[in-house]
Amino acid sequence: MSLDLKSLVRTIPDYPKKGILFRDITTLIEHPQGFRESVERIAALYAGQGITHVAGIEARGFIFGAGVAIALGAGFVPIRKKGKLPGETIGQNYALEYGVDTIEIHADVVGPAHNVLLVDDLIATGGTALAAVGLLRRTGAAVAHAAFVIDLVELGGAARLAAEDVAVSALMEFEEH
Repeated sequence: MSLDLKSLVRTIPDYPKKGILFRDITTLIEHPQGFRESVERIAALYAGQGITHVAGIEARGFIFGAGVAIALGAGFVPIRKKGKLPGETIGQNYALEYGVDTIEIHADVVGPAHNVLLVDDLIATGGTALAAVGLLRRTGAAVAHAAFVIDLVELGGAARLAAEDVAVSALMEFEEH
């Protein structure tokens, strides 16, 4: 029997600031069957599609992405904040509400022969995901798919990714944020 995964996501009102409904996936990953089903459902969507690597965005994307990579028999690419990876890296800047941040990957991890699935826990405005896609594509890798546990629909991130030729899937949607 399939679980109602959405019921395992806790909503915390007024976090991190008043008026925000924070969608907390820790209650989902603390539930053994819910966590397993989340990873299995994402992996099932991409089985047989030639995914060579799964890229996960720090930090919650590591949780789901690593499991999806194992399920698909693919490598895992950690997308980290600037200065966290040893060795040669390439980076991509992206805008925050107040300023700019940078994400990085190892310079030699993927290239033109690779088909990469981007995974994260949640898509909101899409800023970080768009930066991740841009960063991965700069290596020559194909990035045509992104998978999320949660899509905050009204914030438009999935639509922004679709506009960049990235097909988006999400296990659940929340209308209000």
